Amino acid sequence: MKASNKQLFWWLGALVLGTVLGLLHNGVVDAVCGFVATVYTRLFQFLAVPTVALAIMTTLILFGKQRSTRKVFIHTVTYTLLTTFAAALVGMGLYLLITPENLPAELVSSAGQVDAGGTTFHDHIISVIPNNVVQPFLSGNVLSILLIAIAFGLALAWMPDSDGKRVVVKGIQGLQELFFTLIKALIWTLPLGITAFAAQLSAQLSGGVVLGSLGKYAAVILAGNFLQFFIVLPLFLLARGINPLKVFKAMSPAVVMALFTKSSAATLPVTLSSAEKRLGVDPKVSRFVLPICTTINMNGCAAFILVTSLFVMQNGGLSLGVGTMLLWVFISVFAAVGNAGVPMGCFFLTVSLMTGLGAPVEVLGLILPIYTVIDMVETAENVWSDSCVCAMTDKDCGRTGGQ
Repeated sequence: MKASNKQLFWWLGALVLGTVLGLLHNGVVDAVCGFVATVYTRLFQFLAVPTVALAIMTTLILFGKQRSTRKVFIHTVTYTLLTTFAAALVGMGLYLLITPENLPAELVSSAGQVDAGGTTFHDHIISVIPNNVVQPFLSGNVLSILLIAIAFGLALAWMPDSDGKRVVVKGIQGLQELFFTLIKALIWTLPLGITAFAAQLSAQLSGGVVLGSLGKYAAVILAGNFLQFFIVLPLFLLARGINPLKVFKAMSPAVVMALFTKSSAATLPVTLSSAEKRLGVDPKVSRFVLPICTTINMNGCAAFILVTSLFVMQNGGLSLGVGTMLLWVFISVFAAVGNAGVPMGCFFLTVSLMTGLGAPVEVLGLILPIYTVIDMVETAENVWSDSCVCAMTDKDCGRTGGQ
């Protein structure tokens, strides 16, 4: 505990230092911080992809035939869907309460077209199905990697015992130990990365991000995230007899890391370490639940997709009755489940949905300048939700922690 408090002290100190450096608006300092932040983001993404695959494979190999694996998976998916639907419904309620007005027509027409890359939602789903083993790892397609890892893990779990199987299993377990060692080394140097990320953020905000007529839209998004973070998810934990403050204190390094990396996948190594070392979650549970949650448990993304889609459709003159909104709650939840945990993943997925609908995608060009702050908050919420799902599943299925 003393070591954990010391680490948290260094991280908070790095946060303060980075904020001060960003406010200086020094060109050299900004360039150096930008370089360091990019390096750390790439390193975490480098570690996250194999961590996802190896964590799932080793768990399925070891526990694939046991009834407890199926139980853990069912609990994970159930809690994921419940919390994600709750986030979307909170977003819809706030949208009806705050009722953002339409943007001025001339403002929409002057906005630059956002490039959707020619990708429809149908194409997005198809892209998840891997057509070779290597490409998903090269492109960082986390959902495809998840499918491959599940297939390989289950296949190895059900293979007859043989020398070949033992060699492959030992190789996978050795690789996992190797990546966990790299993760520990990276976490040790993390204050440097936090300083750089904080400097970037404070420089951008002090540079004048203007909400203008998007104020109410941003209020719906941010208020929805805060309600989900501080009220809805703690209520889920309390309903399972878990102390939310204990879980938050243990998982705070992962939440802070998510806030600055804007990527739940890149934060996964810290999330795993915090769950096992600080919260005391059974590794059998954490190494199965958290990689899955990183891919499918997107509370903040579901709320963003719903509210942004409603806002864009409203500005396009489309009718938004309660029935239409409820339909989009389901669309947003399942779209979020299929979204990869990478920076701006929700934004471009929303672009794809609106392009397929024929809505004025230009509105998203006006949202883009404030998306950095939104993305940070919703990613932190996603990781906090991952932590809550992990704690609840551990309480139901694990042997230690989460109590």
